[in-house]
Amino acid sequence: MVNKLEMIYEGKAKKVYTTDDPNLVLIEYKDDATAFNGEKKGKIMGKGEMNNQITTIFFNLLAKNGIPTHYVETVSDTQQIVKRLKIVPVEVVVRNVAAGSLAKRLGVPEGTPMAKTVLEYYYKNDELGDPMINQYHISAMELATQEQMQQIDSIALKVNEILKAYLAERDVDLIDFKLEFGDHNGQILLGDEISPDTCRFWDSKTKNKLDKDRFRRDLGNVEDAYKEILRRLQS
Repeated sequence: MVNKLEMIYEGKAKKVYTTDDPNLVLIEYKDDATAFNGEKKGKIMGKGEMNNQITTIFFNLLAKNGIPTHYVETVSDTQQIVKRLKIVPVEVVVRNVAAGSLAKRLGVPEGTPMAKTVLEYYYKNDELGDPMINQYHISAMELATQEQMQQIDSIALKVNEILKAYLAERDVDLIDFKLEFGDHNGQILLGDEISPDTCRFWDSKTKNKLDKDRFRRDLGNVEDAYKEILRRLQS
């Protein structure tokens, strides 16, 4: 058991602390909720605890399927121990179905399936609002090497296939989701979280949204949506 030391980062949904092991950090999930790059703020009661549990389930699933992640263990209702990463400042969004900004940009109805999985890249920079970038920008700004991006793309597509199949068995459509990666002792690992905060989950039959879109769009029943995802993952 490692000991929590000082907080080194506080984001929109999590706090990160050093530990007495320099290779490990402690992540603490919060109930705070934000949308539209922090313009909308609120709280979702119990979100920190639920996202901790949901992320634990997903990372354990991915590890069993050979995906390298930063996850080590869950140590409390809201806390995890993870490997310390040098974050690659490129967020990857994996899209299976047109929704949100993609539907608006392409002018297609939300819910339109993509003929092929789409990978999008965003520069991880809060001050700039995480703008969309492409492989040329990544190379020109030296945000990641070509080899790292090849690994990231490969992992992202594998994660998509694993999660899609797993969720389909639970009557959940994986619409899209965000992934973050980092370097740990020369190895690219999947980091951050996988939860209703970072994914769009729709009920396969009713198409009801079971994710943070309920908060973004003032649809109500936000806590119930998170609880429902957790219930299905635990069943």
